[in-house]
Amino acid sequence: MTAASLPQPAAPDDRAAARGGTFAALAVPAFRLLWIAGLISNVGSWMQSVGAQWQLVDGGSSAVVVALVQTASAAPVLLLALPAGVLGEFLNRRTILVVTQVLQLAASGVLVVLSATGDLGSATLLTLTFVLGAAAAVQLPAAQAITSDVVPPRLIPDAASLTSVSVNVARAVGPAAAGLLIAQLGVTAVFAANALSFLVYLAALLLWRGYVAPPSHPEPFIDATRAGVRYVRHARVVRSLFSRLLLFLVPANALWALLPILAQASFGLGAAGYGLLLAALGIGSIIGAVILPFARARLDVNVVLIVSMAAFGGALCLILLPGSPWAVGAAMVAAGMGWIGVIATVNGVVQGFLPVWVRTRGLSIYQLALFGGTAVGSAAAGAAATLVGAETVVVAAGCLILALAAVQLVLPVRVPRGIGRRIVPVDDGTAPADDGTPSGRATDERRALVIVRYVVRPQDRAAFLDVMGMLAQSRYRTGARTWHLYETAEAAAEIVEMYTVGSWREHIEQLRHRHTEWDAELLQRAAALSTQEPAVEHCVDLALPRTAARPHALDSGRGSVRQSSQGPQVEGA
Repeated sequence: MTAASLPQPAAPDDRAAARGGTFAALAVPAFRLLWIAGLISNVGSWMQSVGAQWQLVDGGSSAVVVALVQTASAAPVLLLALPAGVLGEFLNRRTILVVTQVLQLAASGVLVVLSATGDLGSATLLTLTFVLGAAAAVQLPAAQAITSDVVPPRLIPDAASLTSVSVNVARAVGPAAAGLLIAQLGVTAVFAANALSFLVYLAALLLWRGYVAPPSHPEPFIDATRAGVRYVRHARVVRSLFSRLLLFLVPANALWALLPILAQASFGLGAAGYGLLLAALGIGSIIGAVILPFARARLDVNVVLIVSMAAFGGALCLILLPGSPWAVGAAMVAAGMGWIGVIATVNGVVQGFLPVWVRTRGLSIYQLALFGGTAVGSAAAGAAATLVGAETVVVAAGCLILALAAVQLVLPVRVPRGIGRRIVPVDDGTAPADDGTPSGRATDERRALVIVRYVVRPQDRAAFLDVMGMLAQSRYRTGARTWHLYETAEAAAEIVEMYTVGSWREHIEQLRHRHTEWDAELLQRAAALSTQEPAVEHCVDLALPRTAARPHALDSGRGSVRQSSQGPQVEGA
Protein backbone atom coordinates (compact mmCIF):
# COMPACT_ATOMS: atom_id res chain seq x y z
CA MET A 1 0.00 0.00 0.00
CA THR A 2 1.23 3.47 -0.77
CA ALA A 3 0.15 6.93 0.25
CA ALA A 4 -0.28 9.72 -2.26
CA SER A 5 -0.21 13.40 -1.48
CA LEU A 6 -3.69 14.86 -1.12
CA PRO A 7 -4.06 18.54 -2.00
CA GLN A 8 -5.14 20.42 1.11
CA PRO A 9 -7.19 23.59 1.29
CA ALA A 10 -5.19 26.67 2.05
CA ALA A 11 -4.81 27.34 5.75
CA PRO A 12 -7.24 30.04 6.84
CA ASP A 13 -5.60 33.44 7.18
CA ASP A 14 -2.00 32.30 7.52
CA ARG A 15 -0.91 35.89 8.16
CA ALA A 16 -1.89 35.46 11.81
CA ALA A 17 0.03 32.20 12.09
CA ALA A 18 3.35 33.93 11.59
CA ARG A 19 2.91 36.11 14.66
CA GLY A 20 2.06 33.46 17.24
CA GLY A 21 1.40 34.22 20.89
CA THR A 22 -1.52 33.94 23.26
CA PHE A 23 -3.83 36.29 21.36
CA ALA A 24 -2.61 35.67 17.79
CA ALA A 25 -5.81 33.90 16.73
CA LEU A 26 -7.72 37.14 17.36
CA ALA A 27 -5.95 38.57 14.30
CA VAL A 28 -8.20 36.33 12.19
CA PRO A 29 -11.32 38.48 11.57
CA ALA A 30 -13.85 35.62 11.54
CA PHE A 31 -12.49 34.13 14.75
CA ARG A 32 -12.40 37.56 16.40
CA LEU A 33 -16.06 38.18 15.53
CA LEU A 34 -17.16 34.77 16.83
CA TRP A 35 -15.00 35.09 19.95
CA ILE A 36 -16.43 38.47 20.93
CA ALA A 37 -20.00 37.34 20.25
CA GLY A 38 -19.34 34.10 22.13
CA LEU A 39 -17.94 36.05 25.08
CA ILE A 40 -21.10 38.14 25.29
CA SER A 41 -23.24 35.01 25.05
CA ASN A 42 -21.18 33.29 27.74
CA VAL A 43 -21.56 36.30 30.03
CA GLY A 44 -25.33 36.08 29.58
CA SER A 45 -25.33 32.34 30.25
CA TRP A 46 -23.36 32.75 33.47
CA MET A 47 -25.66 35.54 34.55
CA GLN A 48 -28.63 33.24 33.98
CA SER A 49 -26.97 30.40 35.90
CA VAL A 50 -26.13 32.65 38.86
CA GLY A 51 -29.61 34.18 38.80
CA ALA A 52 -31.26 30.76 38.77
CA GLN A 53 -29.10 29.46 41.62
CA TRP A 54 -29.57 32.58 43.72
CA GLN A 55 -33.34 32.56 43.23
CA LEU A 56 -33.45 28.97 44.50
CA VAL A 57 -31.19 29.79 47.47
CA ASP A 58 -33.20 32.91 48.30
CA GLY A 59 -36.39 30.85 48.08
CA GLY A 60 -35.14 28.38 50.66
CA SER A 61 -34.42 25.46 48.31
CA SER A 62 -32.16 22.70 49.56
CA ALA A 63 -28.55 22.19 48.48
CA VAL A 64 -29.67 19.31 46.24
CA VAL A 65 -32.10 21.54 44.32
CA VAL A 66 -29.57 24.37 44.00
CA ALA A 67 -26.95 21.96 42.63
CA LEU A 68 -29.50 20.71 40.08
CA VAL A 69 -29.13 24.00 38.17
CA GLN A 70 -25.67 22.87 37.10
CA THR A 71 -26.98 19.36 36.44
CA ALA A 72 -29.90 20.60 34.33
CA SER A 73 -27.48 22.66 32.21
CA ALA A 74 -25.01 19.81 31.70
CA ALA A 75 -27.17 16.67 31.61
CA PRO A 76 -28.48 17.23 28.03
CA VAL A 77 -24.96 16.66 26.75
CA LEU A 78 -25.18 13.08 27.99
CA LEU A 79 -28.10 12.57 25.61
CA LEU A 80 -27.18 14.78 22.68
CA ALA A 81 -23.39 15.08 22.47
CA LEU A 82 -22.79 12.18 20.08
CA PRO A 83 -25.69 13.00 17.71
CA ALA A 84 -24.62 16.66 17.80
CA GLY A 85 -21.10 15.64 16.80
CA VAL A 86 -22.39 13.76 13.76
CA LEU A 87 -24.58 16.69 12.72
CA GLY A 88 -21.70 19.11 13.13
CA GLU A 89 -19.44 16.87 11.03
CA PHE A 90 -21.67 16.76 7.96
CA LEU A 91 -24.01 19.78 8.11
CA ASN A 92 -23.14 23.45 7.69
CA ARG A 93 -21.78 24.47 11.09
CA ARG A 94 -22.81 28.10 10.76
CA THR A 95 -26.39 27.00 10.09
CA ILE A 96 -26.34 24.81 13.20
CA LEU A 97 -25.19 27.78 15.27
CA VAL A 98 -27.93 30.02 13.85
CA VAL A 99 -30.70 27.49 14.57
CA THR A 100 -29.54 26.80 18.13
CA GLN A 101 -29.27 30.51 18.91
CA VAL A 102 -32.88 31.00 17.79
CA LEU A 103 -33.99 28.15 20.05
CA GLN A 104 -32.09 29.52 23.04
CA LEU A 105 -33.47 33.01 22.42
CA ALA A 106 -37.01 31.60 22.46
CA ALA A 107 -36.46 29.59 25.66
CA SER A 108 -34.86 32.53 27.47
CA GLY A 109 -37.75 34.74 26.36
CA VAL A 110 -40.22 32.35 28.00
CA LEU A 111 -38.07 32.46 31.14
CA VAL A 112 -38.26 36.26 31.22
CA VAL A 113 -42.04 36.31 30.81
CA LEU A 114 -42.67 33.72 33.53
CA SER A 115 -40.30 35.44 35.94
CA ALA A 116 -41.89 38.85 35.33
CA THR A 117 -45.38 37.47 35.97
CA GLY A 118 -44.35 35.60 39.12
CA ASP A 119 -45.17 32.17 37.66
CA LEU A 120 -41.62 30.78 37.68
CA GLY A 121 -41.47 27.88 40.12
CA SER A 122 -38.41 25.77 40.80
CA ALA A 123 -39.58 22.91 38.56
CA THR A 124 -40.27 25.27 35.65
CA LEU A 125 -36.95 27.01 36.16
CA LEU A 126 -35.04 23.71 36.04
CA THR A 127 -37.05 22.59 32.98
CA LEU A 128 -36.20 25.74 31.01
CA THR A 129 -32.59 25.45 32.15
CA PHE A 130 -32.61 21.93 30.71
CA VAL A 131 -34.00 23.23 27.38
CA LEU A 132 -31.23 25.85 27.20
CA GLY A 133 -28.70 23.11 27.97
CA ALA A 134 -30.10 20.91 25.22
CA ALA A 135 -29.70 23.65 22.60
CA ALA A 136 -26.19 24.35 23.88
CA ALA A 137 -25.38 20.63 23.65
CA VAL A 138 -26.23 20.62 19.93
CA GLN A 139 -24.33 23.86 19.38
CA LEU A 140 -21.07 23.13 21.20
CA PRO A 141 -19.35 20.55 18.91
CA ALA A 142 -20.04 22.70 15.84
CA ALA A 143 -18.92 25.87 17.65
CA GLN A 144 -15.62 24.27 18.65
CA ALA A 145 -14.98 22.64 15.29
CA ILE A 146 -15.70 25.85 13.38
CA THR A 147 -12.61 27.31 15.06
CA SER A 148 -10.50 24.85 13.08
CA ASP A 149 -12.24 26.04 9.91
CA VAL A 150 -11.24 29.67 10.34
CA VAL A 151 -7.79 29.67 12.00
CA PRO A 152 -4.51 28.17 10.72
CA PRO A 153 -3.65 24.73 12.17
CA ARG A 154 -0.69 26.10 14.15
CA LEU A 155 -3.02 28.42 16.06
CA ILE A 156 -5.64 25.82 16.98
CA PRO A 157 -4.28 25.20 20.53
CA ASP A 158 -4.07 28.95 21.21
CA ALA A 159 -7.56 29.48 19.75
CA ALA A 160 -8.84 26.69 22.03
CA SER A 161 -7.25 28.46 25.00
CA LEU A 162 -8.90 31.73 23.99
CA THR A 163 -12.24 29.95 23.78
CA SER A 164 -11.71 28.70 27.33
CA VAL A 165 -10.69 32.23 28.33
CA SER A 166 -14.01 33.46 26.93
CA VAL A 167 -15.86 31.12 29.28
CA ASN A 168 -13.77 32.19 32.24
CA VAL A 169 -13.90 35.90 31.48
CA ALA A 170 -17.64 35.34 31.49
CA ARG A 171 -17.22 33.78 34.93
CA ALA A 172 -15.47 36.96 36.03
CA VAL A 173 -17.96 39.40 34.53
CA GLY A 174 -21.25 37.48 34.46
CA PRO A 175 -21.65 36.64 38.15
CA ALA A 176 -20.63 40.13 39.28
CA ALA A 177 -23.04 41.70 36.78
CA ALA A 178 -25.75 39.28 37.88
CA GLY A 179 -25.21 40.17 41.52
CA LEU A 180 -25.56 43.88 40.76
CA LEU A 181 -28.66 43.38 38.63
CA ILE A 182 -30.30 41.14 41.22
CA ALA A 183 -29.63 43.73 43.93
CA GLN A 184 -30.93 46.63 41.84
CA LEU A 185 -33.58 45.20 39.49
CA GLY A 186 -34.27 41.60 40.50
CA VAL A 187 -33.73 38.20 38.87
CA THR A 188 -35.97 38.97 35.89
CA ALA A 189 -33.43 41.53 34.65
CA VAL A 190 -30.73 38.82 34.72
CA PHE A 191 -32.84 36.51 32.59
CA ALA A 192 -33.54 39.38 30.16
CA ALA A 193 -29.80 40.08 29.85
CA ASN A 194 -29.24 36.43 28.93
CA ALA A 195 -31.88 36.66 26.19
CA LEU A 196 -30.17 39.79 24.83
CA SER A 197 -26.81 37.95 24.73
CA PHE A 198 -28.31 35.26 22.48
CA LEU A 199 -29.63 37.99 20.21
CA VAL A 200 -26.14 39.50 19.91
CA TYR A 201 -24.58 36.16 18.99
CA LEU A 202 -27.33 35.52 16.44
CA ALA A 203 -26.75 38.92 14.87
CA ALA A 204 -23.00 38.23 14.58
CA LEU A 205 -23.69 34.93 12.83
CA LEU A 206 -26.08 36.56 10.38
CA LEU A 207 -23.57 39.31 9.62
CA TRP A 208 -20.78 36.77 9.00
CA ARG A 209 -21.06 36.10 5.27
CA GLY A 210 -17.61 34.76 4.43
CA TYR A 211 -17.89 31.25 5.86
CA VAL A 212 -17.24 28.43 3.42
CA ALA A 213 -18.12 25.04 4.84
CA PRO A 214 -15.28 22.52 4.49
CA PRO A 215 -15.92 19.55 2.18
CA SER A 216 -17.59 16.66 3.95
CA HIS A 217 -18.39 13.09 3.03
CA PRO A 218 -21.77 12.23 4.57
CA GLU A 219 -22.24 8.79 6.05
CA PRO A 220 -25.25 6.96 7.49
CA PHE A 221 -25.98 8.40 10.93
CA ILE A 222 -25.39 5.24 12.99
CA ASP A 223 -22.23 4.35 11.07
CA ALA A 224 -20.88 7.88 11.53
CA THR A 225 -21.59 7.77 15.26
CA ARG A 226 -19.86 4.40 15.63
CA ALA A 227 -16.88 5.64 13.63
CA GLY A 228 -16.42 8.62 15.98
CA VAL A 229 -16.62 6.47 19.11
CA ARG A 230 -14.32 3.85 17.57
CA TYR A 231 -11.72 6.49 16.73
CA VAL A 232 -11.58 7.81 20.30
CA ARG A 233 -11.52 4.29 21.71
CA HIS A 234 -8.44 3.38 19.67
CA ALA A 235 -6.61 6.75 19.84
CA ARG A 236 -4.54 6.30 23.00
CA VAL A 237 -3.69 9.99 23.37
CA VAL A 238 -7.30 11.16 23.09
CA ARG A 239 -8.63 8.36 25.28
CA SER A 240 -6.08 9.07 28.00
CA LEU A 241 -6.77 12.81 28.03
CA PHE A 242 -10.53 12.31 28.18
CA SER A 243 -10.28 9.86 31.08
CA ARG A 244 -8.03 12.23 33.10
CA LEU A 245 -10.39 15.11 32.33
CA LEU A 246 -13.39 13.17 33.60
CA LEU A 247 -11.57 12.09 36.77
CA PHE A 248 -10.71 15.75 37.42
CA LEU A 249 -14.15 17.16 36.68
CA VAL A 250 -16.22 14.99 39.00
CA PRO A 251 -14.61 16.28 42.23
CA ALA A 252 -13.72 19.72 40.80
CA ASN A 253 -17.36 20.60 40.18
CA ALA A 254 -18.02 20.53 43.91
CA LEU A 255 -16.68 24.09 43.95
CA TRP A 256 -18.97 25.39 41.19
CA ALA A 257 -22.03 23.58 42.55
CA LEU A 258 -21.61 24.51 46.21
CA LEU A 259 -20.07 27.98 45.98
CA PRO A 260 -23.46 29.71 46.48
CA ILE A 261 -23.88 27.73 49.71
CA LEU A 262 -20.34 28.58 50.87
CA ALA A 263 -20.82 32.26 50.00
CA GLN A 264 -23.96 32.54 52.10
CA ALA A 265 -23.40 30.07 54.96
CA SER A 266 -19.59 30.00 55.38
CA PHE A 267 -18.52 33.48 54.30
CA GLY A 268 -21.68 35.43 55.12
CA LEU A 269 -21.85 37.03 51.68
CA GLY A 270 -24.81 38.21 49.64
CA ALA A 271 -25.40 38.03 45.91
CA ALA A 272 -22.76 40.67 45.17
CA GLY A 273 -20.18 38.87 47.33
CA TYR A 274 -20.93 35.60 45.58
CA GLY A 275 -20.37 37.37 42.27
CA LEU A 276 -17.00 38.64 43.51
CA LEU A 277 -15.91 35.11 44.42
CA LEU A 278 -16.71 33.95 40.89
CA ALA A 279 -14.99 37.04 39.54
CA ALA A 280 -11.81 36.00 41.39
CA LEU A 281 -12.07 32.57 39.76
CA GLY A 282 -12.45 34.23 36.37
CA ILE A 283 -9.46 36.51 36.95
CA GLY A 284 -7.36 33.48 37.83
CA SER A 285 -8.50 31.80 34.62
CA ILE A 286 -7.44 34.82 32.58
CA ILE A 287 -4.01 34.86 34.25
CA GLY A 288 -3.67 31.13 33.62
CA ALA A 289 -4.61 31.52 29.96
CA VAL A 290 -1.93 34.15 29.45
CA ILE A 291 0.71 31.93 31.07
CA LEU A 292 -0.43 28.68 29.44
CA PRO A 293 1.06 29.08 25.92
CA PHE A 294 4.50 29.75 27.42
CA ALA A 295 4.13 26.77 29.77
CA ARG A 296 3.08 24.46 26.92
CA ALA A 297 6.06 25.59 24.84
CA ARG A 298 8.54 24.72 27.59
CA LEU A 299 6.92 21.91 29.57
CA ASP A 300 5.52 18.51 28.78
CA VAL A 301 1.72 18.27 28.64
CA ASN A 302 1.75 15.94 31.64
CA VAL A 303 3.69 18.47 33.73
CA VAL A 304 1.21 21.23 32.83
CA LEU A 305 -1.66 19.00 33.92
CA ILE A 306 0.05 18.05 37.20
CA VAL A 307 0.75 21.68 38.15
CA SER A 308 -2.76 22.78 37.18
CA MET A 309 -4.45 19.99 39.14
CA ALA A 310 -2.26 20.66 42.15
CA ALA A 311 -3.15 24.38 42.05
CA PHE A 312 -6.88 23.69 41.89
CA GLY A 313 -6.84 20.92 44.49
CA GLY A 314 -4.65 22.91 46.87
CA ALA A 315 -6.94 25.93 46.58
CA LEU A 316 -9.97 23.83 47.54
CA CYS A 317 -8.15 22.48 50.58
CA LEU A 318 -7.12 25.96 51.74
CA ILE A 319 -10.20 28.01 50.88
CA LEU A 320 -11.95 27.40 54.21
CA LEU A 321 -8.96 28.03 56.48
CA PRO A 322 -9.53 30.96 58.87
CA GLY A 323 -8.21 34.13 57.29
CA SER A 324 -9.08 37.42 55.68
CA PRO A 325 -11.31 37.82 52.61
CA TRP A 326 -8.13 38.51 50.67
CA ALA A 327 -6.91 34.99 51.46
CA VAL A 328 -10.18 33.57 50.16
CA GLY A 329 -9.82 35.67 47.04
CA ALA A 330 -6.24 34.48 46.50
CA ALA A 331 -7.39 30.87 46.80
CA MET A 332 -10.10 31.56 44.20
CA VAL A 333 -7.53 33.04 41.82
CA ALA A 334 -5.31 29.97 42.22
CA ALA A 335 -8.29 27.71 41.60
CA GLY A 336 -9.12 29.64 38.42
CA MET A 337 -5.56 29.26 37.16
CA GLY A 338 -5.64 25.52 37.83
CA TRP A 339 -9.04 25.11 36.19
CA ILE A 340 -8.05 26.83 32.94
CA GLY A 341 -4.76 24.90 32.91
CA VAL A 342 -6.56 21.55 32.86
CA ILE A 343 -9.51 22.44 30.60
CA ALA A 344 -7.62 24.48 27.98
CA THR A 345 -4.69 22.03 27.82
CA VAL A 346 -6.94 19.03 27.18
CA ASN A 347 -9.08 21.00 24.72
CA GLY A 348 -6.13 22.37 22.75
CA VAL A 349 -4.23 19.09 22.53
CA VAL A 350 -7.33 17.16 21.45
CA GLN A 351 -8.34 19.71 18.80
CA GLY A 352 -4.84 19.70 17.33
CA PHE A 353 -4.56 15.91 17.40
CA LEU A 354 -7.94 14.89 15.93
CA PRO A 355 -7.83 14.52 12.13
CA VAL A 356 -10.25 16.66 10.19
CA TRP A 357 -12.54 13.80 9.12
CA VAL A 358 -13.53 12.99 12.70
CA ARG A 359 -12.77 16.24 14.55
CA THR A 360 -16.33 17.32 15.34
CA ARG A 361 -17.31 13.85 16.52
CA GLY A 362 -14.21 13.68 18.69
CA LEU A 363 -15.00 17.08 20.17
CA SER A 364 -18.54 15.92 20.89
CA ILE A 365 -17.07 13.19 23.07
CA TYR A 366 -14.93 15.87 24.73
CA GLN A 367 -18.13 17.77 25.47
CA LEU A 368 -19.66 14.54 26.77
CA ALA A 369 -16.79 14.20 29.25
CA LEU A 370 -16.83 17.91 30.15
CA PHE A 371 -20.53 18.35 30.75
CA GLY A 372 -21.16 14.79 31.85
CA GLY A 373 -18.52 15.22 34.52
CA THR A 374 -20.17 18.50 35.47
CA ALA A 375 -23.61 16.90 35.75
CA VAL A 376 -22.40 13.92 37.78
CA GLY A 377 -20.04 15.96 39.95
CA SER A 378 -22.60 18.66 40.71
CA ALA A 379 -25.32 16.17 41.62
CA ALA A 380 -22.94 14.10 43.75
CA ALA A 381 -21.64 17.20 45.54
CA GLY A 382 -25.15 18.39 46.30
CA ALA A 383 -26.20 15.00 47.66
CA ALA A 384 -23.05 14.68 49.77
CA ALA A 385 -23.46 18.21 51.12
CA THR A 386 -26.83 17.31 52.61
CA LEU A 387 -25.13 14.53 54.58
CA VAL A 388 -21.81 16.03 55.72
CA GLY A 389 -22.01 19.73 54.83
CA ALA A 390 -20.75 21.80 51.91
CA GLU A 391 -17.42 22.68 53.57
CA THR A 392 -16.45 19.04 54.12
CA VAL A 393 -17.38 18.12 50.54
CA VAL A 394 -15.24 20.91 49.02
CA VAL A 395 -12.18 20.02 51.11
CA ALA A 396 -12.58 16.31 50.30
CA ALA A 397 -12.82 17.18 46.60
CA GLY A 398 -9.55 19.13 46.87
CA CYS A 399 -7.83 16.12 48.44
CA LEU A 400 -9.07 13.85 45.64
CA ILE A 401 -7.71 16.23 43.00
CA LEU A 402 -4.31 16.39 44.74
CA ALA A 403 -4.28 12.57 44.73
CA LEU A 404 -5.06 12.61 40.98
CA ALA A 405 -2.14 14.98 40.40
CA ALA A 406 0.12 12.52 42.26
CA VAL A 407 -1.15 9.66 40.09
CA GLN A 408 -0.10 11.66 37.02
CA LEU A 409 3.50 11.34 38.22
CA VAL A 410 3.26 7.53 38.13
CA LEU A 411 0.95 7.16 35.12
CA PRO A 412 1.78 10.15 32.91
CA VAL A 413 -0.09 11.26 29.81
CA ARG A 414 2.25 10.95 26.84
CA VAL A 415 1.49 13.10 23.81
CA PRO A 416 3.69 12.23 20.78
CA ARG A 417 5.26 15.08 18.87
CA GLY A 418 5.96 15.34 15.18
CA ILE A 419 3.48 12.77 13.86
CA GLY A 420 1.69 13.91 10.71
CA ARG A 421 -2.02 14.75 11.06
CA ARG A 422 -2.69 15.77 7.45
CA ILE A 423 -5.04 13.48 5.50
CA VAL A 424 -3.51 11.47 2.65
CA PRO A 425 -5.27 8.96 0.37
CA VAL A 426 -4.01 5.39 0.39
CA ASP A 427 -3.60 3.19 -2.70
CA ASP A 428 -4.12 -0.43 -1.75
CA GLY A 429 -3.59 -1.78 -5.24
CA THR A 430 -7.22 -1.91 -6.32
CA ALA A 431 -8.09 -1.30 -9.95
CA PRO A 432 -10.57 1.60 -10.02
CA ALA A 433 -13.60 1.56 -12.22
CA ASP A 434 -15.10 4.64 -13.85
CA ASP A 435 -16.37 5.94 -10.52
CA GLY A 436 -12.99 5.45 -8.84
CA THR A 437 -13.94 2.41 -6.78
CA PRO A 438 -13.03 -1.25 -7.28
CA SER A 439 -15.72 -3.02 -9.26
CA GLY A 440 -17.75 0.20 -9.31
CA ARG A 441 -19.46 -0.54 -5.96
CA ALA A 442 -19.36 3.02 -4.63
CA THR A 443 -22.54 2.57 -2.59
CA ASP A 444 -22.31 -1.12 -1.77
CA GLU A 445 -23.41 -1.53 1.86
CA ARG A 446 -22.28 -5.14 2.20
CA ARG A 447 -19.61 -5.89 4.79
CA ALA A 448 -16.07 -5.84 3.38
CA LEU A 449 -13.18 -8.16 4.20
CA VAL A 450 -9.62 -7.02 3.39
CA ILE A 451 -6.77 -9.55 3.29
CA VAL A 452 -3.14 -8.41 3.12
CA ARG A 453 -0.30 -10.93 2.72
CA TYR A 454 3.28 -10.18 3.81
CA VAL A 455 6.46 -12.26 3.56
CA VAL A 456 8.75 -11.48 6.49
CA ARG A 457 12.25 -12.78 7.19
CA PRO A 458 12.79 -14.37 10.62
CA GLN A 459 15.25 -11.64 11.67
CA ASP A 460 12.62 -8.96 10.88
CA ARG A 461 9.71 -10.72 12.56
CA ALA A 462 9.92 -8.94 15.95
CA ALA A 463 10.14 -5.50 14.35
CA PHE A 464 7.29 -6.39 12.00
CA LEU A 465 5.04 -7.46 14.86
CA ASP A 466 5.78 -4.22 16.71
CA VAL A 467 4.70 -2.22 13.66
CA MET A 468 1.60 -4.35 13.17
CA GLY A 469 0.56 -3.70 16.77
CA MET A 470 0.46 0.02 15.96
CA LEU A 471 -1.09 -0.62 12.55
CA ALA A 472 -3.91 -2.59 14.18
CA GLN A 473 -4.93 0.53 16.14
CA SER A 474 -4.70 2.55 12.93
CA ARG A 475 -7.03 0.11 11.17
CA TYR A 476 -9.54 0.38 14.02
CA ARG A 477 -9.30 4.19 14.09
CA THR A 478 -10.00 4.47 10.38
CA GLY A 479 -12.92 2.04 10.27
CA ALA A 480 -12.06 -1.62 10.95
CA ARG A 481 -14.65 -3.54 12.96
CA THR A 482 -12.42 -6.59 13.52
CA TRP A 483 -8.71 -7.19 12.95
CA HIS A 484 -6.60 -10.37 13.07
CA LEU A 485 -3.06 -11.40 12.19
CA TYR A 486 -2.16 -14.96 11.16
CA GLU A 487 0.84 -16.90 9.97
CA THR A 488 0.24 -19.58 7.34
CA ALA A 489 0.72 -23.18 8.42
CA GLU A 490 2.50 -24.04 5.19
CA ALA A 491 5.02 -21.18 5.21
CA ALA A 492 5.89 -19.48 8.50
CA ALA A 493 7.41 -16.51 6.66
CA GLU A 494 4.03 -15.62 5.19
CA ILE A 495 1.93 -13.47 7.55
CA VAL A 496 -1.68 -12.65 6.74
CA GLU A 497 -3.52 -9.57 8.01
CA MET A 498 -7.31 -9.71 7.85
CA TYR A 499 -9.76 -7.01 8.88
CA THR A 500 -13.41 -6.26 8.24
CA VAL A 501 -15.09 -2.92 7.56
CA GLY A 502 -18.80 -2.24 8.03
CA SER A 503 -19.43 -1.82 4.30
CA TRP A 504 -17.60 -1.56 1.01
CA ARG A 505 -18.68 2.08 0.89
CA GLU A 506 -16.98 2.70 4.24
CA HIS A 507 -13.82 0.94 3.07
CA ILE A 508 -13.60 3.33 0.11
CA GLU A 509 -14.10 6.21 2.55
CA GLN A 510 -11.34 4.72 4.70
CA LEU A 511 -8.89 4.64 1.80
CA ARG A 512 -9.68 8.08 0.44
CA HIS A 513 -10.36 10.32 3.43
CA ARG A 514 -9.38 8.80 6.79
CA HIS A 515 -5.64 8.05 6.81
CA THR A 516 -3.34 10.63 8.35
CA GLU A 517 0.31 10.92 7.42
CA TRP A 518 1.12 8.86 10.51
CA ASP A 519 -1.26 6.09 9.45
CA ALA A 520 0.31 6.09 5.99
CA GLU A 521 3.78 5.92 7.52
CA LEU A 522 2.80 2.80 9.46
CA LEU A 523 1.63 1.17 6.23
CA GLN A 524 4.94 2.01 4.58
CA ARG A 525 6.95 0.66 7.53
CA ALA A 526 5.03 -2.62 7.44
CA ALA A 527 5.53 -2.92 3.68
CA ALA A 528 9.26 -2.19 4.03
CA LEU A 529 9.67 -5.22 6.33
CA SER A 530 8.09 -7.54 3.76
CA THR A 531 10.39 -9.09 1.18
CA GLN A 532 7.60 -8.85 -1.39
CA GLU A 533 5.10 -6.13 -2.16
CA PRO A 534 2.13 -6.84 0.14
CA ALA A 535 -0.64 -8.58 -1.80
CA VAL A 536 -4.11 -7.21 -1.10
CA GLU A 537 -7.41 -9.01 -1.66
CA HIS A 538 -10.92 -7.64 -1.16
CA CYS A 539 -14.09 -9.58 -0.46
CA VAL A 540 -17.66 -8.49 0.15
CA ASP A 541 -20.26 -10.34 2.14
CA LEU A 542 -22.14 -12.89 0.06
CA ALA A 543 -25.68 -13.58 1.23
CA LEU A 544 -26.34 -17.31 1.13
CA PRO A 545 -29.78 -18.83 0.63
CA ARG A 546 -31.53 -19.19 3.96
CA THR A 547 -31.16 -22.96 4.17
CA ALA A 548 -27.48 -22.93 3.19
CA ALA A 549 -26.66 -20.22 5.71
CA ARG A 550 -27.56 -22.40 8.72
CA PRO A 551 -25.62 -25.67 8.54
CA HIS A 552 -24.92 -25.61 12.27
CA ALA A 553 -28.09 -27.53 13.13
CA LEU A 554 -26.98 -30.50 11.01
CA ASP A 555 -23.35 -30.25 12.06
CA SER A 556 -24.25 -30.33 15.73
CA GLY A 557 -26.62 -33.27 15.35
CA ARG A 558 -29.64 -31.19 16.35
CA GLY A 559 -32.88 -30.99 14.41
CA SER A 560 -34.22 -33.14 11.63
CA VAL A 561 -34.38 -32.68 7.88
CA ARG A 562 -37.67 -32.63 6.08
CA GLN A 563 -38.49 -31.99 2.45
CA SER A 564 -40.79 -29.27 1.28
CA SER A 565 -41.61 -27.62 -1.98
CA GLN A 566 -38.96 -25.06 -1.09
CA GLY A 567 -36.16 -27.59 -0.52
CA PRO A 568 -34.66 -29.14 2.63
CA GLN A 569 -35.81 -27.47 5.87
CA VAL A 570 -34.18 -27.81 9.32
CA GLU A 571 -36.52 -28.15 12.27
CA GLY A 572 -35.37 -27.26 15.77
CA ALA A 573 -32.54 -24.98 14.50
